[in-house]
Amino acid sequence: MGSETETVTVEGIPFPAEITVGNPLSLLANGITDIEIHFLQIKYNAIGIYLHNNHALLHHLQSWKGKTADELLGDDAFFQALVSAPVEKLFRVVVIKEIKGSQYGVQLESSVRDRLVAADKYDDEEEEVLEKVAEFFQSKYFKPSSVITFHFPATPGAAEISFATEGKDEAKMRVDNENVAAMIQKWYLGGESAASPTTVQSLADRFAALLSAAA
Repeated sequence: MGSETETVTVEGIPFPAEITVGNPLSLLANGITDIEIHFLQIKYNAIGIYLHNNHALLHHLQSWKGKTADELLGDDAFFQALVSAPVEKLFRVVVIKEIKGSQYGVQLESSVRDRLVAADKYDDEEEEVLEKVAEFFQSKYFKPSSVITFHFPATPGAAEISFATEGKDEAKMRVDNENVAAMIQKWYLGGESAASPTTVQSLADRFAALLSAAA
């Protein structure tokens, strides 16, 4: 899936510069998730953020034209606008350090639940969908180089999650709940509260340049 002619390397892991699902999606940002224990940095995942980089995206974000990367980084409204941008998005997460899928699933479930509760959007339906997402990851084992993909269509409302690892068939599930799908996006695109500060910094740097260059 995607162009193999050009790649960007993140922590030694190659990410295609472009992936085509519905539209061609450009790799606009990358980063890692990590934790520091006793001054030792442990890297868990490498992340690539792909968006349909078209006029609609930059038009949607034109209020931030001329802002510096630091200004974008400190503006939660910018990242909220990125989440709500009516363009196709794909997040590619590649495992660096092996863990149980249940650990990742619980982390995703609790982080998304907290965001839904804070926004007063957590009800029985959201709870049920989140439990299914956690269940999807429960039996998986995240070997190094395993790939988790989150795909969001241009029209808000759903998401598709897939998991691929060596020696196993790709597993997929749909998330048919707009609130949950949006908060999964916020987990990776949510400014200061996002799971990966390096990815958010990369987004701020890239969009400061793209918006500055836009006509």
